[in-house]
Amino acid sequence: MSQRRVVITGLGWVTSMGLSVDQVFNDLLAGKNGIGPITRFDTTEYPVKFGGQVPQEGSTPNLDSRDGKRLDRFAQYALNATIDAANDAGLDFKGDDKLNLWRAGAIVGSGIGGIEEFEDGYQRLIDKGPKRVSPFMVPKLMCNAGSGNISIHFGLKGPNTAVATACASAAHAIGNAVDCIRNDAADIMVSGGSEAAVTRLGLACFTALKALSLRNDDPQRASRPFDKDRDGFVLAEGAGIVILEEYEHAKARGAKIYAELLGWGQSADGSHITAPLEDGAGAAYAMEQALRDAKLATESINYINAHGTSTPLGDKAETIAVKKLFGDHAKKLEISSTKSATGHTLGASGGLEAIITAKTIATGQICPTINLDEPSPECDLDYVPNTARESDVRYGMSNSFGFGGHNVSLVLGKI
Repeated sequence: MSQRRVVITGLGWVTSMGLSVDQVFNDLLAGKNGIGPITRFDTTEYPVKFGGQVPQEGSTPNLDSRDGKRLDRFAQYALNATIDAANDAGLDFKGDDKLNLWRAGAIVGSGIGGIEEFEDGYQRLIDKGPKRVSPFMVPKLMCNAGSGNISIHFGLKGPNTAVATACASAAHAIGNAVDCIRNDAADIMVSGGSEAAVTRLGLACFTALKALSLRNDDPQRASRPFDKDRDGFVLAEGAGIVILEEYEHAKARGAKIYAELLGWGQSADGSHITAPLEDGAGAAYAMEQALRDAKLATESINYINAHGTSTPLGDKAETIAVKKLFGDHAKKLEISSTKSATGHTLGASGGLEAIITAKTIATGQICPTINLDEPSPECDLDYVPNTARESDVRYGMSNSFGFGGHNVSLVLGKI
């Protein structure tokens, strides 16, 4: 029996650059970005005062005021992006009697979950006592609130779980959703990731970790993957959701197809809670397993959307990993880090970047790595610096690596 094929038929996201997939993708191609001063709270006492903040107004137009009260922002973003992705896919889960909702599910990742609700609830506890803590607090802060509320909103009764593997969460979720379709547990899966950690506590935590860029004087140029002057990542938020569908199911209903999700691989560094393996072995193994799953040779890959966070250790290790696996072909790869424009959306990043990779394959246009003025000596591959390119990308890879040593690679291809 041949393996069931998985294709991407719908895209939706919430980003600091906007909500429209086409508009934001075009802005990425144009070298624009969504980084600026944080205005949601007072940053006077913070060493870092900027990030990829989703605008407070108009970020969830598909939701009503009731949703705002019962959902943390990360779950709001996940649900809003899913509604857009379902519409993009032409799926009417509530009104189409031909859809078997027992065969439709959701797996959505989040590295942190409802941190803002945690902050607000704790402040209420301190200020007003335990009797004033909201009964909505637990349902809002739990990491599975994204996938759970998507299931409830659409009535999806198939596989439904959540993944929390830091910055690899969304990519892990997509890989798990692919397996659900391949293993005949579902025909349609909603998957990706969501994060809303641009909060008082979120910014304080990542600042204390000394993981963030300190370029307060020039925030739009702060995220500079692979550049010799990179000094940390830019904290951002948002959601990236894809509709995954079994190929014959999609074809039967005349769905448009952006790309095929051919394979995925995962590994663990087994080394350090925040630092990657210096020799890139864990990342290289995840990429190798993704290619093996996709039944492709290294020479088949044209493009990699790099994890590329703009950290000194991470960008170097990823470059080493790519060269370790791809050998001489590494010099022929076109690689870009779109975190240079979006910032690092943590557990949502793999969802946004799967969308960008799918759009790259569908349009033949590669988004640049902006702010790459002078590559580090150890970062010596083609990172598509500063200017977009037209390129016939037949097969693309999207990398996501997370604290805890989690490594995930997705392989997408033209249908």
